Amino acid sequence: MQFPHIDPVFLSIGPLQFRWYGLMYVLSFIATYFIIRSEVTRKKLPLTKDDVADLVFYGAMGVVLGGRTGYILFYNLGFYLANPLKLFAVWEGGMSFHGGFLGVALAFLLYARRKKIPFLALTDMAALCAPVGLGLGRIGNFINGELYGRTTDAPWGIIFPGSDGIPRHPSQLYEAFLEGLVLFFIVRFVSKRAPVNGVTTCAACAGYGLFRFIVEFFRQPDAQIGLFFGMFSMGQLLSLPMFLLGSFLAFRLSQRHPAR
Repeated sequence: MQFPHIDPVFLSIGPLQFRWYGLMYVLSFIATYFIIRSEVTRKKLPLTKDDVADLVFYGAMGVVLGGRTGYILFYNLGFYLANPLKLFAVWEGGMSFHGGFLGVALAFLLYARRKKIPFLALTDMAALCAPVGLGLGRIGNFINGELYGRTTDAPWGIIFPGSDGIPRHPSQLYEAFLEGLVLFFIVRFVSKRAPVNGVTTCAACAGYGLFRFIVEFFRQPDAQIGLFFGMFSMGQLLSLPMFLLGSFLAFRLSQRHPAR
């Protein structure tokens, strides 16, 4: 299959260009605001609408700054040391989920201390929002024709622009389905039944770690890194601990209320 021609820029106004990938971020932040507002009401947390807006802003800064920093440190440190001005060229791509995850955790920790609200209560709400952002982000990757998969002879293989002309797995869509849609329903299910704060967070971490680890077998490894031990990508090395630790902590926390 040929890659469907989708212009990464959906709107141009003079010199200004608005890209689908950026729109996905905007949509995910809007969805995050409404999801958190709903959860604040359900859990009867002492947060106003303005407080929720502030929380989303903290999270957005954590995603952007953490995601960029994580990509630089985990995936391409040598390049940015040699080209320091490229550190700020975010429009050229280069974001890491694992870095964004750590950035959001730090941002929410600061907010929790400021508002004197349990940290895990905030991260549980973030866990409900994460699959939305992940799913939309992967769709943005597909539209950009980036982060595509390994070569395949499957009938749904796609020839991506800028590749070697060989059909490849649309791994962005695999991730959008697993890390976005499937993970969203899993986290929602756990959230409704979680006996204590933190179980939803741990379940989301475990689910993401598992799905990302699986899909990485179909995704083209980063050219500047390749595979470790001839088998595992950097994404897998970062995701496996999330799955193992998240599963263990979710189990231990759930044991506090085994009846549920």
